[in-house]
Amino acid sequence: MAEPRSCPYFHRTVEKRDGSSLLIKQCTSGDVGCVVWDAAIVISKYLETDCFYRNGEHIFLNKSVVEIGSGTGIVGIMAATLGANVTVTDLEELQDLLTRNIEENKHLITGSIEAKVLKCL
Repeated sequence: MAEPRSCPYFHRTVEKRDGSSLLIKQCTSGDVGCVVWDAAIVISKYLETDCFYRNGEHIFLNKSVVEIGSGTGIVGIMAATLGANVTVTDLEELQDLLTRNIEENKHLITGSIEAKVLKCL
């Protein structure tokens, strides 16, 4: 598997419901975890829909969320911007990409988020 740490990046911007935008770095080369998949954008946008709000608050507010196989981290980052306390996980070689994307979007995060290595048994 290619090392994402050494790859050049390009960005994917995903506009949020409130008008702000997530800026997600992707690698120009590498395996499946190095790019934002369309399905991840769909899930991220779905998390912002009205069905996830009760009495004006998002149901993830102050809840713990674990994303397994986070890749670029877009879904977990979106959840953290909605108030969740998120742990995003992926293989060791994707930790730098995850950390960079968390750092890039920290100004939007209202919950918390941390990246951890997903270890196969």
